[in-house]
Amino acid sequence: MQSDAPRDEILPDEDAIRWAEAYRQKRASKRKRKEEEDDDRVLVGTKVDESHANWVTAYNMLTGIRVSVSRTNAKLDRELTDADFEAKQKSTFDITGNELVPSAKYDFKFKDYAPWVFRHLRALFRLDPADYLMSLTGKYILSELGSPGKSGSFFYFSRDYKYIIKTIHHSEHKFLRKVLRDYYNHIQNNPNTLLSQFYGLHRVKMPYGKKIHFVVMNNLFPPHRDIHTTFDLKGSTIGRDYREDDLEKNPRATLKDLNWLRRQQHLELGIKKKRLFLEQLRKDVVLLKRLQIMDYSLLIGIHDISRGNEENLRDKTLQVFNPGGEKTTDDDLPSVLMRTPSKMENVRKARELREKIRAERPVPIGQALDKMPDEVGRLPYPARICLQPGRWRLSSDA
Repeated sequence: MQSDAPRDEILPDEDAIRWAEAYRQKRASKRKRKEEEDDDRVLVGTKVDESHANWVTAYNMLTGIRVSVSRTNAKLDRELTDADFEAKQKSTFDITGNELVPSAKYDFKFKDYAPWVFRHLRALFRLDPADYLMSLTGKYILSELGSPGKSGSFFYFSRDYKYIIKTIHHSEHKFLRKVLRDYYNHIQNNPNTLLSQFYGLHRVKMPYGKKIHFVVMNNLFPPHRDIHTTFDLKGSTIGRDYREDDLEKNPRATLKDLNWLRRQQHLELGIKKKRLFLEQLRKDVVLLKRLQIMDYSLLIGIHDISRGNEENLRDKTLQVFNPGGEKTTDDDLPSVLMRTPSKMENVRKARELREKIRAERPVPIGQALDKMPDEVGRLPYPARICLQPGRWRLSSDA
């Protein structure tokens, strides 16, 4: 029997066509799944998602930021008034929502402090409102640092590592509001300031009265660079040393002034940049002196171009910045975010502690094994610089 098809033409194989189409769909599905996974991943740290112990707190923070910032930026811009520096905008969230506030998964109250002032600050720092909200709330994903700081504050990174959400004590929040006008005027007159950049001051009130104050700040160190050496410089040599012998145990420790001098480190900025840098540093210190802020230091991160990013230090050593490289063990970490104790609670705890001391036999100081904890100071305003050999960058460019 002779076929009607030309001799040189190959008849299509329907099974092969179906198999090829199924294979293409499988590859497309796999590629889409990989893109979604990449979109949901965080650059560094521990991912805070629905399986995380602090997920509810993070969700409430991001929801409040999204609604409050969107509401402020939706209005026509205007000049600031004296009342703007004292303003507080309250919102109540629940599962039903209303005409002013959308529905939310959880019940909580959100307070936005001086929203118009921080809108202007974000503009002075050249932040695009849409990019700001996209980084923080485009997907409800944050990354968490491995340990809390000395003050018990927690740090969260936005998914793209651009912004830091830091919980603060109630006293720190009051102090920031007190100096906000001076801070705003300084930023307005000093676009290249080395002071930390504050983008928002907020409070979340959880059910049963739990309150958490937090700020949104800039993250100086870039996500695409490993920082191989970090220095915390205060301009003093008294007690400003990190033992070189301890670097073997903690090679990523933050070094101090005497380490800087011993290693003969220096900044090569050129004549013009040196003048601008020292002049800006002097102006920043004049402000801090007038505000009676002592806890100030220059944070310098060095990226070694010859070593590159092969060691992936950002993911391995991510932790809260403690001047001097002190490290908190994981055993001391609370399982959930703790709120700041009130003054009454502190008084009660102090009274209970005194009663326990009276009941116990005191241990002589010379026989005590543990060192006394460092006293928690005021809200720090660290100046920050990210350096590469032969390069430098002010914090406003980060």
